[in-house]
Amino acid sequence: MSKPPKFDHCPEPRPWSHGQSYDHFMSTSAVRFGLVGYGFGGRYFHAPLIASAPGCELVGVVTTAPSRRDELARDQPGTSAYDSLAALVEAGVEAVAISTPADTHVPLAQEAIRMGLAVVVDKPFALDPASARETVELAERSGVVLSVYQNRRWDADLLTVRRLIADGELGTVTRFESRFERFSPDPGPPAAGGGTLLDFGSHLVDQAMLLFGPVARVYAEMRVRDDLGGLDDDFFVALEHVGGVRSQLWGSWVQGAPGPRFRVTGTTGSYVIEGSGGQEDDLIAGRSPATEGERWGVEPESRWGRLQVGATRNSVPTERGRWDTFYPAFAAAVRGAGPVPVDPWDAVASLEVLAAARTSAIEGRLLDL
Repeated sequence: MSKPPKFDHCPEPRPWSHGQSYDHFMSTSAVRFGLVGYGFGGRYFHAPLIASAPGCELVGVVTTAPSRRDELARDQPGTSAYDSLAALVEAGVEAVAISTPADTHVPLAQEAIRMGLAVVVDKPFALDPASARETVELAERSGVVLSVYQNRRWDADLLTVRRLIADGELGTVTRFESRFERFSPDPGPPAAGGGTLLDFGSHLVDQAMLLFGPVARVYAEMRVRDDLGGLDDDFFVALEHVGGVRSQLWGSWVQGAPGPRFRVTGTTGSYVIEGSGGQEDDLIAGRSPATEGERWGVEPESRWGRLQVGATRNSVPTERGRWDTFYPAFAAAVRGAGPVPVDPWDAVASLEVLAAARTSAIEGRLLDL
């Protein structure tokens, strides 16, 4: 059995809010990071955030493709390219972020752990809960700091939902609807990524469990495609949480009319927000916390959601998105000044739910956990 998930320790956007003081953290030397992989995720979601993070230094990137190396030279001048994890270690890195195809996450993470490196693994952490559990246990035996890159915990819209729930603005929440839907000519994530359920579902299930805790029952449906090697490009997952809230989660690459990002229903009203936050768009456009400063993660009023009771609608200011806090928090954990930003056992618990969802979809039945 896996360690019971906490899902209650997601830190506030100040990595020094736990443990030792900010002054102590900043007085220590920067954590020397390496990045493994420079595809879309490595290039846009990891490299610029590591490079701009207080307490972090991006030393080098493992990528062997000439085109990727050219992109690295343009994007991060002075950051070296390397051929292997071993070469990064020789360059003096203390921590690595792994942003490679999902089927390589576990072997690379375990290799890095055995080298004594602190490790961040992109989602999905693993293709199955057993290998995820094995990796977390290896890190614990080795005394190595390990976390999973669930950056969507710091989405502006999710932080707003957390605030509204904490402030009682919705009354008692009864239903949580969450979507990652898009219409794309691409068929979905490659086979190495485990399909859309694992790719998008890793975020959707993590967010639902962060908000409402462990899951008691799972029902799912998937659209499986032969040209994707039997993997899915569209899914629906229904969760019944132990506390009684019901989460309904959609993920799709083929949805011509995407629904609202969130609709959260409570006993006194509902919160609805369309689309997604601007942090991803900013990173793809070449902007980062280093270039934007206090403007980073701030959503314009045109993107705010609304509180609604029947015909009554009130605009709700959206919280500032804080993807920029993940790597400072992880660096603080490496220096012993706080917890990891995401407990890897949470990722194991999410993978158990996703595995049950896949079984449910294949067998066409409700599963108890």
